[in-house]
Amino acid sequence: MALNRKERRNQLKQRLAEDPFLTDAQLAEEFEVSVATIRLDRMALNIPELRERARNIAAETYSHVKALSSEELIGDPIDIELGKQGISILAITPRMVFERTGIARGHYLFAQGNSLAVAVVNSELALTKSAAVRYHKPVYLGQRVVAKAQVAEVEGVQYLIHVESKVDDELVFSGEYTVVDVESKGGARHGQDRG
Repeated sequence: MALNRKERRNQLKQRLAEDPFLTDAQLAEEFEVSVATIRLDRMALNIPELRERARNIAAETYSHVKALSSEELIGDPIDIELGKQGISILAITPRMVFERTGIARGHYLFAQGNSLAVAVVNSELALTKSAAVRYHKPVYLGQRVVAKAQVAEVEGVQYLIHVESKVDDELVFSGEYTVVDVESKGGARHGQDRG
């Protein structure tokens, strides 16, 4: 049963509140209307296009991250709860893939997971001590990788962080990162106090 315009716009607003990273094409398919209709609905609701929504969310989330600057974080963070968990999204661009196959280079998936793990540590200076990772499925050009990091254990200044990365709810990468809060060990001040 097709929704009338008012119902569709209400549901569209709610859907984008749940997942602000849905594309106009995905929304058009979900609501069984044209992409042009979704664009008109978004404009009527004053909802910006995907790139602008992503920039706004990333800018808001970056302000909570202590250990990394926005240039150092691989992927756009959409939710960071320091000391607990975080989520980032990485759009796979042509420079991230092997030219012949269109498959993403593994170090981008590793870097997204690693930088997210470091970002969730509540510290001005945190560094990765070790990582055990697994690549489950290839990721291709144009796909969006959603990484979720969860602090599993904190022992002194060491954080054990589990990361799972998915494309369309399918697991593509997982990692277990051990991150050290160097600031708490005195590392951030140590270099400054010399001399």
